[in-house]
Amino acid sequence: MPFSVEYQITQYELEQGALEIQYIEEYFGEFPRKKTAAEIVNRLEGRSHLILLATAPLPDDPGSVVPVSFKVAHEVGVPEIEPKLVDLVHRLSDNIQFPGRRVLYTWIGGTRRDWRGQGFFRALTEQQELWAIEHGFDEIVVKTKNKFYDMRGTLDHLRFEVVRYERNGADNAESKVYLSKKLLPEMISRHRSKKAVVQSPV
Repeated sequence: MPFSVEYQITQYELEQGALEIQYIEEYFGEFPRKKTAAEIVNRLEGRSHLILLATAPLPDDPGSVVPVSFKVAHEVGVPEIEPKLVDLVHRLSDNIQFPGRRVLYTWIGGTRRDWRGQGFFRALTEQQELWAIEHGFDEIVVKTKNKFYDMRGTLDHLRFEVVRYERNGADNAESKVYLSKKLLPEMISRHRSKKAVVQSPV
């Protein structure tokens, strides 16, 4: 990973961030269904959340800067009323302690294909950890698929632990992997990505 790179990261407020995520998701052909801005707002409104987006210059046109990677996370706890989150808490209740603790769930994210392997996902994940610790969260939870090897490798390097594995009998690559990381302030000293982080204007 090119450690000399300074990653340009923007933290967005809800409405503008939802539009930015809707835009960048159009570049992900492997996503079976893209999230709309309305869906993102509906999920995040009224709960603590974080919307991060990294930008980078186009290789053949350095003057043009484009969004290349993103990460959206939000608090999840008990009780939940959103059906998908009720299901998530139920699946993880034997592995994650939700009552009396603040748990941050990494909901959606990704890096555009031409920019993968350049450290963007790690930089966003480290910034998410910093934000979560500053906001009093105790743990981060991530759900991914077995086939997303690069993402799983980065999470492994960042010391996320597998807490649940749901095997897909038809295709193990499609199996679901749940990972978590308990947060401590001293973890920030292990971060390796150099980041320039700005808050988007409202």
